[in-house]
Amino acid sequence: GQHRDRQVGVAKQLFAAMGIAREDKEARLDWVLRGFRQFDAPVCVIITYDRILASSDDTAFDCGAVTTALVNAAWSRGLGAVINSQGIMQSPVVREHAGIADDQVIMKAVALGWPDESFPANAVVSERKSVAEATTFIGFDD
Repeated sequence: GQHRDRQVGVAKQLFAAMGIAREDKEARLDWVLRGFRQFDAPVCVIITYDRILASSDDTAFDCGAVTTALVNAAWSRGLGAVINSQGIMQSPVVREHAGIADDQVIMKAVALGWPDESFPANAVVSERKSVAEATTFIGFDD
């Protein structure tokens, strides 16, 4: 669907910026492994929630709000932030390394560090729906 298409589109943008050809399996694997290493950032924040809240409608929203606040705070201090799922794909390893209790569900990873503006991938801006496409405002004057 549209979400997968956007995901593939961003991957194509990143690979093009990095000069990684589709047939260059070694370079593509290196990029994937870099993601697992949190893009070599010095800090990785793991967002978790209490397992007892798993069925709550608010849990994902709350985790998103915390993540957004974290990223905004980082950016306001000149840090870069990459919200990602690669950092948690091996949850048992993350759980053991970070000492995360079993009663916590691992939701997302956020890589934090000083951005390297010369790194080609950092210049990629993924396409997003406009606010007008993604929202409907009712009761506000135009």
